[in-house]
Amino acid sequence: MSRRKLTRQQRWRVEKVQAERAERANRRAERDDAALEAGAHGAERPGRVAAHFGRSLEVEARDAEGALTRHRCHLRANLEGLVTGDRVVWREAADATGVVVARGERSSVLERPDARAQMRPVAANIDQILIVVASEPAPYGNLIDRYLVAAENTGIAPVLVLNKSDLLPDQGGDARELLSRYAALGYTVIEASARVDHGLGALHEQLDGRTSVFVGQSGVGKSSLIDRLLPEETLRIGALSEESRKGKHTTTTARLYPLPRDGEAGAVREGDLIDSPGIREFGLWHLDEQQIAEGFIEFRPFLDACRFRDCRHRAEPGCALLDAVERGAIHPQRFASFQRIRDDVASG
Repeated sequence: MSRRKLTRQQRWRVEKVQAERAERANRRAERDDAALEAGAHGAERPGRVAAHFGRSLEVEARDAEGALTRHRCHLRANLEGLVTGDRVVWREAADATGVVVARGERSSVLERPDARAQMRPVAANIDQILIVVASEPAPYGNLIDRYLVAAENTGIAPVLVLNKSDLLPDQGGDARELLSRYAALGYTVIEASARVDHGLGALHEQLDGRTSVFVGQSGVGKSSLIDRLLPEETLRIGALSEESRKGKHTTTTARLYPLPRDGEAGAVREGDLIDSPGIREFGLWHLDEQQIAEGFIEFRPFLDACRFRDCRHRAEPGCALLDAVERGAIHPQRFASFQRIRDDVASG
């Protein structure tokens, strides 16, 4: 579908609105700079971006007594591209607002494609990605593999969480059988249920002391799990559609939430959780074939052992990956998943 052309008057209105916004931002930046120079703000303090609203941020910091506080802050004009999870330096005003004056170095960045297919950061300084699957909607390996490939290429540790495990039989079940394949590869797998509080202790232990992000297809219960982990926060929970059996995505703003110890309200903070609408699916189109293959961790010992340096791992003689599949060193379904992802990315 071609993009609708704007009339001259419509273009003028758009340009006028953009110019007014830019002028307001410039005036605010000038006021902030003048206030900083006049000493109207306190000393520089460390903080972390808890939410992002255009040129305005919510910064989390500790006060003199060590308690966590949140402050609405503006950005200095020379700071761009801050995202939830960024560590920053800021200065507080008398009314408890503030100005962010610098951004710290990032240990990791999670990106996704925007509407123009350009990769944009969504969150920063993440320690682990929790990939949530559930008994309903039924999990399938190729989607899990896509999340794992994306996580492996960011350098952020992935963890698999099987939610709604109370709906599965006491022993076995297709979802458990699927997840056992990943446990055999060395991935951490946690069974939990937000419905009956099953496995939440193990989940708290995994989250302890780390900054985490939950991902997964709609309807697997990400928001329900987060709601149980954050008893003092109000999160909207998406209901599972009776017609399609697919969940409705409900989270609207990327936010950083402090995790209380053992889930007890008012307890000591022991980690952070970032909940974001921008992290539902990972774009893999920016990865080349080698990066996709390296995202399958069991492939790595064989990738440099093929007879031909430019081996495509299709039907070439002396392909170490094909040989590993035949010998049972690589699960055939994982190899088929690799081929599908590679071909999907190649076709655009």
